[in-house]
Amino acid sequence: MNIFPRSSPPTIGLDIGTSSVKLLQLSKTGSTYRVEHFAIEHLPEGAFAEHAINNVDEVAKAIRSALKRSGTKARHCAMAVSGSAVITKVIHLPADLEESEIEGQIEIEAGQYIPYPRDEVSLDFEILGRSARNADSVEVLLAASKTENVETREAVADEAGLKARIIDVEAFAIANAFELIRQRDGISDSSVIAILDIGDVRSSLTVLRDGRSIYYRDHPFGGRELVEETIRRYGLDAEQARFWKRREDPPAGFEDEVLEPYRQNIIQQIGRALQFYSSSRDYASISTLFLAGGGALVGGLVDAVGSELGMDCELADPLKNLKIAPRINAGTLDQYRPALVTVSGLAMRGVE
Repeated sequence: MNIFPRSSPPTIGLDIGTSSVKLLQLSKTGSTYRVEHFAIEHLPEGAFAEHAINNVDEVAKAIRSALKRSGTKARHCAMAVSGSAVITKVIHLPADLEESEIEGQIEIEAGQYIPYPRDEVSLDFEILGRSARNADSVEVLLAASKTENVETREAVADEAGLKARIIDVEAFAIANAFELIRQRDGISDSSVIAILDIGDVRSSLTVLRDGRSIYYRDHPFGGRELVEETIRRYGLDAEQARFWKRREDPPAGFEDEVLEPYRQNIIQQIGRALQFYSSSRDYASISTLFLAGGGALVGGLVDAVGSELGMDCELADPLKNLKIAPRINAGTLDQYRPALVTVSGLAMRGVE
């Protein structure tokens, strides 16, 4: 599993979710990024679910369509494994070990941290540096996932005409993307930041400190609840019911009868997610909660969350103020900005 890459050919980020495939390619001059290619393609029901690609053909078809729509010529991609499909652990090893010796030591110790047979697991590691607690040891970040999760992503990339150069971890990609927000907004490295990515059927809470993910957890709620209630109430199909993502005018009574109850439910769910975090051993007070994902586009949600939970809440937009290639429809990109956090982090891997 190649999570920590070296130099690279042009590489696109591909974020495969329950309802869509998102494609993003960035370029970099100095410290500045530019959005070169972008596309989003919807997936049929069940093609991707529970962190797994269940229908390689349908997902590959969507990727091919996104490639054509975006106009990119790149044939390498970065993808991510998410949620319970990946295990991460910071371990401590003697500081005098060479990197080759560290690799061997990790192979010996991996069984302590990975609840699967070693021959069923792909793993990678990154040396983080000297331990703050013990100068004689180094911290090493270990990431592991069942090999089938990696191989399925490689297979779907191959069928779409791509080579999966990087199989990342979703929490790492989110942390990578947040660097764009942190540097742009002048947020201190030491600030504790939470990013709640509200997807179609699941949401993930990632907490960052010193540029690293210190907490990640999935939660079973998302924007589909609003879509299903809208379908039921107004007799729309699924695409029509997502009018709020396109910022179109709602049907009569939508704000009071559908949207406000949904907002209150989401706020309760976010409160529970924060309670889980507060009981974790890595708990530290959060300075700002950023909402990301398609579900974050719900009108008034950011202000309502901040008001109800009594905390600073903002909309996550890693691409804000970046230059955009003329070929990209800026209006379409604007519709999806908060949903592009993970794919932005993956695209950044392609130009590092």
